[in-house]
Amino acid sequence: MWALHDVALSAGLVPIVPVVVLAQAWRGGPQAELSRLLRGCLVEPDDELTGRAAGQVCATAQTSDVVDAIVIVTAVRRDAVVVTSDPDDLTRLADTLSAKLQFHLV
Repeated sequence: MWALHDVALSAGLVPIVPVVVLAQAWRGGPQAELSRLLRGCLVEPDDELTGRAAGQVCATAQTSDVVDAIVIVTAVRRDAVVVTSDPDDLTRLADTLSAKLQFHLV
């Protein structure tokens, strides 16, 4: 993950982290490694439009994971690569939108 992060930053790319992903990963107290990773990222706040779109994607895909849905909605809007260790549910959500997203496995 660190190598991928360094390559992205060196190429002038700014990784996007939806705030709900940060909330899912953050588990109390200082988290030095996660904080270090976030320094090079854009933590994107969610809004009503994102919430509605994620809810619709969940309904269509018949899933309840709004965090994954927000990741996909954000990636579609920004034409971004999705970095994940578990692409199954994310791919299903992207397919629901007929989105041709790229996934990078870590």
